[in-house]
Amino acid sequence: MTLPDTMNAVIARKPGGPEVLQWVERPLPVPQAGEVLIRVAAAGVNRPDLMQRAGMPLPPGTSDILGLEASGTVVSVGPGVEHFAPGDRVMALLGGGGYAEYCVAFAGHCLPVPAGLSLVSAAGVPEAAFTVWHNLFELGRLGRADSVLIHGAASGVGSFAVQCAQATGARVIATAGGAQKVAMLEALGILRAIDRYHEDFVEVVEQCTDGRGVDVVLDNVGGPYVARNLAAMAMGGRHVSLSFLQGAKIELDLQTVMRKSLCLTSSTLRPKSREEKTRLAGCLREHVLPWLASGQVQPLIHAQLPLQQAAEAHRTLEANANIGKVLLTVSSF
Repeated sequence: MTLPDTMNAVIARKPGGPEVLQWVERPLPVPQAGEVLIRVAAAGVNRPDLMQRAGMPLPPGTSDILGLEASGTVVSVGPGVEHFAPGDRVMALLGGGGYAEYCVAFAGHCLPVPAGLSLVSAAGVPEAAFTVWHNLFELGRLGRADSVLIHGAASGVGSFAVQCAQATGARVIATAGGAQKVAMLEALGILRAIDRYHEDFVEVVEQCTDGRGVDVVLDNVGGPYVARNLAAMAMGGRHVSLSFLQGAKIELDLQTVMRKSLCLTSSTLRPKSREEKTRLAGCLREHVLPWLASGQVQPLIHAQLPLQQAAEAHRTLEANANIGKVLLTVSSF
């Protein structure tokens, strides 16, 4: 296969709103040792992309091309790559560069696309899968006998977390905003879907657990939600923070934490080392890929927009209008 010398990509020409996203031409990247070059079928849109566009400082050496996950076909490999070859269908966690016709990925952060999953839909897997496995199962230690409260459950990560929790046998209570999102959660067959606009999740959790509370909370809200989360937790519960849409600074009642023997923890994916992400990819191969292959877990796709409409995709996420993932597709694929 003859590769082009250049490719089209999307960058933020300056910090700002969705209107600063720009279609540019760039040299085709060359895979270095341990890397693969992927012809992109689709890229997932994530909130860190919005933060990068708004001016959040990037880790050193990060591409100014947006995009933290992509799916596609391997077209070439760098020195030392043994487990992937040209023609392989992959989905990859990226440090950046996914909003493009081609991207490079570290081979250890790539996963094969199961036969039953479309190549485009696979772009909605990596960021959610890495995040959910580490936070819900490693930090949160969610087990078959546990109950879990998942906030923001209609988002791409949230809906993936709901399905993974169900696949492991846990009882799932989840919050979302509005009747349409609640209906989606109910269709997944969870124990209880809560409309955050009209219901008090602390009261609902108490009713659903006979006053015991949940074993795990997966929270992307922060701010005033944290105190309410603690009130909804069982003895020995684990609280895992993914984000803080309502504020990073909170007042914490240590008496509640101590009385219930609670554990509060959190993590963020992008700064993790290459070695740690490779370790997590191994866990996903063992635990999550079988769920994807069997259909127990599937990325919920809200919309597929052409790469040239990246600004519209960002507006959708900023308006919290999505139910599941928003993907950018590459027309040249």
